[in-house]
Amino acid sequence: MGHQDLPRVPPREAAVTGRRRLLVAAACASLAGVARAQSEPSALERVLKRGSLSVAVYQDMPPFYDKGAGIDVELAAALAEGLGVKSSLLALRADESLEDDLRHAVWKGHYLGWGPADVMLHVPVDRPLIELVPQVSIFGPYYQERVMLAWDRERGPVPESLMALKGQPLVVSGISLPGWLMIGAEGGMLRETLKTQFPHGVAAAQALLAGEAVAAAGLASELESVLAGQPRYAIIPIPSPRAPRDGWAVGMAVKKGATDLAQALQKRLNELATGGQLRAMFEPRGIRWHPMQG
Repeated sequence: MGHQDLPRVPPREAAVTGRRRLLVAAACASLAGVARAQSEPSALERVLKRGSLSVAVYQDMPPFYDKGAGIDVELAAALAEGLGVKSSLLALRADESLEDDLRHAVWKGHYLGWGPADVMLHVPVDRPLIELVPQVSIFGPYYQERVMLAWDRERGPVPESLMALKGQPLVVSGISLPGWLMIGAEGGMLRETLKTQFPHGVAAAQALLAGEAVAAAGLASELESVLAGQPRYAIIPIPSPRAPRDGWAVGMAVKKGATDLAQALQKRLNELATGGQLRAMFEPRGIRWHPMQG
């Protein structure tokens, strides 16, 4: 029989047959993907199998991380202990944006080959950020941070506005939110007497303690860790309308889909909070802490 004698398939029937083949192929591919997903360990299972929890923390952020020690280092160890594993720190320097930090440390990794970690600490629990980076899950608030001003009471009454600081020696870290607020205050009226060369608020508070200024701006955790227990210094919310009034919560982030790991970490964080261990990481350093909602 020659090819001219082969039975012809009507065009409509051929199209239907083609679509059926595509549907069968798609179904098989989908089932194969489900099978692979079911065979792959979850985020928590990988941590348990490895025997360690990789935790990304910020470098040069006292009192949370300073030369391998600090609150976030202790929290990382306590979280890992709750899972029955050891903690492995991934210390990173802040990049140009939080989006970059989360990409490198949580959901993708850095192009130089490091990361991502299982979880990242000190992530703002902030709705706009959550919506901006859908590749991660942000949860577990463990501290409420605020922008504050430390004032030397021996220099006079506590100032009620930044205008009252004009012409007086002031210190702040220029590469920080407090620095941004102080540099731009009232059209830059404080710039002439404002020193900004400090790497963080702890260094600025130390300069105030050494008598180099009448006031230091910084985060509450930074100023309190240096000046707490010294009645000479008042630590008050920075009197600026541009400062976040209620501050912001810091928590943690995991890659989107790492639901079981996030749940296990939240459960452990709750235990640390109710058991007093979390408070004990802050208050011996002079930092006020109160229970968080999360």
